[in-house]
Formats: sequence, C-alpha cells, structure tokens
Amino acid sequence: MDLTTAPPGGGPAAAAPPLGLLAELTHRCPLHCAYCSNPLELIERERELTTGQWLEVFTQAREIGVLQVHLSGGEPLARPDLPEIVSHVSGLGCYVNLVTSGLGLTEARLADLVERGLDNVQLSVQGADAARGDRLAGAKAHHHKIAAAALVRKHGLPLTVNAVLHRANHDQVAGFIDLATSMGADRLELANTQYYGWALRNREALMPTREQLAAAEPVVRAAMERLKGTMEIVYVLADYYEPYPKPCMHGWGAIQLTVAPDGSVLPCPAAGAITTLELDNVTEKPLSEIWYESGSFNAYRGEEWMPDLCRSCDRRSVDHGGCRCQAFLLTGDAAATDPVCSRSDRRGTVDLLLAGISPNPPELVMRGPAAGRR
Repeated sequence: MDLTTAPPGGGPAAAAPPLGLLAELTHRCPLHCAYCSNPLELIERERELTTGQWLEVFTQAREIGVLQVHLSGGEPLARPDLPEIVSHVSGLGCYVNLVTSGLGLTEARLADLVERGLDNVQLSVQGADAARGDRLAGAKAHHHKIAAAALVRKHGLPLTVNAVLHRANHDQVAGFIDLATSMGADRLELANTQYYGWALRNREALMPTREQLAAAEPVVRAAMERLKGTMEIVYVLADYYEPYPKPCMHGWGAIQLTVAPDGSVLPCPAAGAITTLELDNVTEKPLSEIWYESGSFNAYRGEEWMPDLCRSCDRRSVDHGGCRCQAFLLTGDAAATDPVCSRSDRRGTVDLLLAGISPNPPELVMRGPAAGRR
C-alpha cells in the first residue's frame, strides 16, 4: 500500500484510502467491565448520531475506500436502528462485522441481521466459566454468550471470540481456549489489556504478573499448533513487559478510522486520550477532508514527526514509533518515543510501574452509573 499517494482532487501527500471503519454506535452497554477502554466520560444517548447521520457516515466512508465496517460500542444492539444500519452498510458493498457482548441477541434479531447482510460476529467473553465471567462483567451475562455463540453458528456466520486478559482472569487462558473451541469459534483473540479510558483507572489491579505471562505462553503456543486449520488464535502480548512496542494500527491514521457515538473522528480508537489533539466531527466536515487533511490524522503519520531516536531506528517502519496514546498517557507528550521501547530514555517510567506490582492488588472498580452511563 502506497502511503504517499495524494488524495483524489489534490491535497497534501498523506495516506492511501482507508480500509476499515470502526463505528462506535453508542456507549450504552449492559456490562460494567473494569478493563473498558472507552473514555471516562461516556457519550450520552442524547448526543449520539441519528440514524440518518450514521447512514451518511457510512456512505462517505465507502466513497473514500472503506471496505470493512465494524459495528461496535458500547453495545451496538442497544441501537434500535441497527437493522437499518446493517442493510445500508451491506448495500454499499462493505463487509459487516458486529462486535457484541451477546446480550440482546435473540434468534429473531440475528436472523433479521443475517438477512440484511451481516457477515461476521465478534463476541466478547470475560471469563472461561459463568462464575468468573459474570463477576468480571458485573452482570449475569455468561449464559447469554453461550446462547449467542450457538445462534451465530446456527446461522452459519463466522464467529470470533474475544477475551481481554488481565490479572483477574489470566489463569484461565486454557479455559478460554476450551470455551472458544466449544463455541465453534473460527478465531480467538486473547488480548492483554490496553490501558486507556476506564482500564487506565484500574491499571494497578489489571496488570498481570510475570509469572502469569510465563505460564500462559506455552499454553497458547501449544493450542496454536494443536488447533491449526481449525481455529485461529491471536495472542496480543502484554505491552509493558515487551522490549519493543507493538505496531499501533499499522501506523497512525494509516488503514482505519474510528467514528465515536457523537460523530468525532479518531485516527485510532483511543486517540481521545490525547487531550492536546483537536478532533474533527463528521457533522461539521466531510469524512474525506478529515481523513486526508485534518491536523489530527496528519499529526503522527509517516516519520517526519518522530524524535531523532525513532527516525534513526531500524524498527521505525515496524512499530511506527509505538503507540501515541500510550506515549501521551505515560509522558504527557504524544510525540515522544513510546516508553515501552527498551531504547527509550523514558523506559524507566514503565519499569517503575512493573516494579510496583503488588502481590495483593486493589479491588477492581467496575464501570457503572457513576461513570456517566445512561
């Protein structure tokens, strides 16, 4: 993909057309997960884009090249207009993925969505069994997830199971693999927590220990080999423990964009964490202008923004300088080398956090009405 192609009609050389759109239809959610990466201040229902506005967003997204649309939230099933949205997105020729907790997914609703063009379902699980799952979800949700998975398989859709790993469930890695297998999942994502939004508030309680990570690695590696050709397993490592940062979204504003419930457009799902970044809104500017020309999307594209350490590094095209949101949250400077990197002069910030992990972590603070949920 050529990242130096100028946009149609002129404009600054910036990025190729986007491939994917993450549409956060709402922040409303029946779960109260302590690792939620959505902002501390959730967008209320009254500020959500209307049906007509969302349909226009998807039309504009397709016009600039988007082929994959991920309908997420919160819980997208909380939007009564979800069927109309799926019909519209599918009609544009896009691949439609529903990212859901499974709560509210009935036989009738799924059958309707499938008929309207839904292509894939990504189902979250919080624990490998009902007791742990319900406790970590803050709701009696686990049995709904089992039922939702069965419905997805009944209707012949591909199923991705997503488990966010942290200190309170890392011992269940083998159980998550067994659960996804029993659900008939085509893909399992075992993703260690990213510390943004509400999850950042719970970082001390969520961070796994070195012992937990060491125990999980051979289990995951063996399962990948055992289930090859049957179920794909993706293991997202615990960032703070790694010598180099992960390649963030294949680079800032490179292949995907996110639209928040109120129409704010973000170069990555967590970009709202960078308080110095001015975000544009799709109700005020065309999506094409935001993608190609906005200050927020061009802030950290390419390599010109990088500090000398990153610009001269042989890994600069591998990890793109690391995560801008993480750099901001740990240093106050979104243009800094990601402190996770062992070559960063601020790596000590991360090492102090790791050294401070307590054998008796604090209680998880669950997301709830006091956090701004409506």
